[in-house]
Amino acid sequence: MNELHGGEGGLLKERRFRVDLVLVVLRLALGALFLSVWASNLNKGLYDSGPFAALIDGYADDGDAPGFWKGTMRAVADNAALFSKLQLVGELALGVFLTLGLLTRLVGLAAGLFLSALWISEIGVPNEWIWSLVFPALAAFAVAFLSAGRSYGVDAALLDRAPLNRLPRWARG
Repeated sequence: MNELHGGEGGLLKERRFRVDLVLVVLRLALGALFLSVWASNLNKGLYDSGPFAALIDGYADDGDAPGFWKGTMRAVADNAALFSKLQLVGELALGVFLTLGLLTRLVGLAAGLFLSALWISEIGVPNEWIWSLVFPALAAFAVAFLSAGRSYGVDAALLDRAPLNRLPRWARG
């Protein structure tokens, strides 16, 4: 038995604490990423339909995304009045929910899919580094699949209470 850590039980508690700490840091870092990008885009006017459409069209024109994806980007740019506002609300919501640790499985999955979509959109775009979005996307999937909201987040307080405690185990984390 390891007396320094209070035996096996103490060692497991210490390990759990370290894992929780890593999950909190990942979750908060992703929340900060989304909130800072949201503030930057808002400040630059990128949520206005004209600049938003120009940015998306630039990715489609200059990048090497697959053809079907470029078609999707063009459809998004053509409907910039709607999609620019969806992105404005989406990035803000992802940042706030991740920071709070609220609905973390769903929000982490949405963040991972969103970041993956951005990564595909930026393939081959000049002055965009191919790996810049891969690691945040992987972190978002880790936050989702490891239920990071249960580590010092609102999810820890809510998911074991009625009526949320009736959700399937995979949904509650």
